[in-house]
Amino acid sequence: MMMMGLAISDEFLGTFVPIMVYWVYSGIYICLGSMERYRLHSKVDEDEKNLVTKSTVVKGVLLQQTLQAIISIILFKITGSDDADAAAATTQQFSLLLLARQFIIAMLVIDTWQYFIHRYMHLNKFLYKHIHSQHHRLIVPYSYGALYNHPLEGLLLDTIGGALSFLFSGMSPRTAIFFFSFATIKTVDDHCGLWLPGNPFHVFFSNNSAYHDVHHQLYGSKYNFSQPFFVMWDRILGTYLPYSLEERATGGFETRPIKVSKDE
Repeated sequence: MMMMGLAISDEFLGTFVPIMVYWVYSGIYICLGSMERYRLHSKVDEDEKNLVTKSTVVKGVLLQQTLQAIISIILFKITGSDDADAAAATTQQFSLLLLARQFIIAMLVIDTWQYFIHRYMHLNKFLYKHIHSQHHRLIVPYSYGALYNHPLEGLLLDTIGGALSFLFSGMSPRTAIFFFSFATIKTVDDHCGLWLPGNPFHVFFSNNSAYHDVHHQLYGSKYNFSQPFFVMWDRILGTYLPYSLEERATGGFETRPIKVSKDE
């Protein structure tokens, strides 16, 4: 791919563009975070209830992104094709049908992988205590805390999950630039802690910031494991917790679980 007269490889862009997108998109939500009328938790709750400092979160995310970048570069090297194959792959990308198919396959693969690994980390007390509980120190999620995980969890959940979606979908490195940027935006959005009117992710996905906020609360820690796109595995395997979105008297919104009778 040519940028400003410089040849930059798709592999390079596929590795580093999603990282840049993560911080740019998070920055947008930081600017919007002062709008209390759209928050799922108050700013006071964000500052008081979370069990980790924001500087620690930033350091943790940067560490995970560094590890992801190293593994991505290795993966692209291993799966790299010769010039003829690369040219053919580039030509194929102009087929919208092919792109749609690869995106859907990648979304299903990463959702399936993350659901079962995520759920097991809650079921296994050792893994939860020593690994997954790090992410749940953010009781009140915010945008740039989306990838705040234990490094081992980041490897298992995100890095390997992303690699599997890349391999099973058959996407090219150029397609990967767009898919993983999209997945990054979706993940940040799910942790943004805001319910903004007209947000397309809230319109087209049941798995959104409110849905994931339920999981971060004590009452929802055994439910709503699905991430980042669909809720199918929660519904199929009985871990779906319905909720209502209520306006707080002090402004903003809050999620409340809806009790469903066993007869339904």
